[in-house]
Amino acid sequence: MNIIENIQLDQERALYGSNDLIIRNVSFSGEADGESAVKECKNIVVENCYFNLRYPFWHVHGLKITDTIMTENCRASLWYSDNILIQTTKMHGIKALRECSNVSIKNCDIISPEFGWSVTGCNLENVTAVSEYFMMRSKELHFENVKFKGKYSFQYIENAYFNNCEFDTKDAFWHGKNITVLNSVVKGEYLAWYSDNLTFENCTIIGTQPFCYCKNLKLINCKMIDTDLCFEKSYVNATITTPVISIKNPYDGKIFVPSVGEIIRDDTLSTGEIIVG
Repeated sequence: MNIIENIQLDQERALYGSNDLIIRNVSFSGEADGESAVKECKNIVVENCYFNLRYPFWHVHGLKITDTIMTENCRASLWYSDNILIQTTKMHGIKALRECSNVSIKNCDIISPEFGWSVTGCNLENVTAVSEYFMMRSKELHFENVKFKGKYSFQYIENAYFNNCEFDTKDAFWHGKNITVLNSVVKGEYLAWYSDNLTFENCTIIGTQPFCYCKNLKLINCKMIDTDLCFEKSYVNATITTPVISIKNPYDGKIFVPSVGEIIRDDTLSTGEIIVG
């Protein structure tokens, strides 16, 4: 491995086409304001660097980033890349991850609108994130101990697993398919509309009008807090451990709940059982 260290680079395509390279203690910033510093590269290791310029990692195959800062000016930092490990790093530019595959992100802080679009194979562990349209249209996700805040998260995702997470978000999981959420707290309005094969187990769900127009929905041993107009036009089997404000027109399945303030039945197609007590 060649090593580049302890310098500042600001020119256009500064390390374009490099292979087998360690980049250490390098600042990508300066008056030249060059883009695409590490583009079309292979087998790259980045340690303790500072990225303040646009589009640094496009078409990179084999990338490890550790103890690095990507500022808000480092927009669209990782696109069209694969086999990526990012650790103890700040990812603070808009659109920081897109059209990538085989990505692992650990112990990182993400502040990035439109993060993680159309990614295949993405693991997040011990991560905090603030975003909008987070992980949209991505597949094969595995999240452990992730704290997220923002709007419109996880829309159109497929084949996803979440454990021990905290999500403060609205319109989450819309049109999602094949999703399991365990031991987590999800707070927000209009949760998981139009989803298919979504399972929540040992979770706390907070907010208005969750789980409408769902297919193959399962809730196992879940708390529902401040939830009203739940399960409208959904095919659902649920065991809920807390009182629910109102349930409206479930289409099919069984809902077990200790108490419910109001059951609304004004749709002749609503045949789902609601078992109270």
